[in-house]
Amino acid sequence: MPKVETYGDELFVVARTAQLDDSHIHYGETHIFLGSNHIVTVRHGSARAHTQLRAYLEANPALLKHGADYVLHAILDFVVDGYAPIADQIEESVLAMENRALDAILTRAEIRELFQLRRELLRFGRILGPMEEMASRLERLEFPCVDPEVRPYFRNVRDHVRRVGVRISALRETVASVFEVSNLLEQQRQGAITRRLASWAAILAVPTAIAGIYGMNFDYLPELHWKYGYFAVLAAIAAVCLALYIGFKRSKWL
Repeated sequence: MPKVETYGDELFVVARTAQLDDSHIHYGETHIFLGSNHIVTVRHGSARAHTQLRAYLEANPALLKHGADYVLHAILDFVVDGYAPIADQIEESVLAMENRALDAILTRAEIRELFQLRRELLRFGRILGPMEEMASRLERLEFPCVDPEVRPYFRNVRDHVRRVGVRISALRETVASVFEVSNLLEQQRQGAITRRLASWAAILAVPTAIAGIYGMNFDYLPELHWKYGYFAVLAAIAAVCLALYIGFKRSKWL
């Protein structure tokens, strides 16, 4: 986990790096040893080399004159700058999923992807909290090898982490809302199917009931020996079914 510790006149800082690859966030660590006139970094699992950062600092002697503690700020700022692209890519995926949820019912694969994004966001949030706390400590507390004039620079690192943290929290809420929208649409679809089936069942119940009554073995059923009784019953069935169909159609059950 990100941390800052002192060992005599030396300062030991651990920063967590992150990189998004195929919907998975891969984490690494950058260990930083800071002395009064030296700084040493050791990277574990980080694909972003410090070559570009070193070239930038060496090309700006005005920045290096602040000392090794300013280089510490530059390294932490470089690490934190890698967080924003991750938030951007996850945001695009979540918004695309949200649009699909509004257009159609999410598939099992899409729901699995949402759960994966939710896990990644939760884990990323657990990394951002300690990173913000570490930057805040470097800004507020007195540490050896950190000049008081350089401490305010760490506020920039803290603000970057905080902004990403706010975006990650918003994305977690968006993922939750996508689940809710998908569930509501699924319930609405099931309700529409249920109403449609109930409507047809009610319509089919009319001929079934009439046919069942006239199928009883009694000699004195009404109109049983009437010449036009069969056609009258068919007309009655058709009229009642048509009336039910029109009623259900108007109520948008069919």
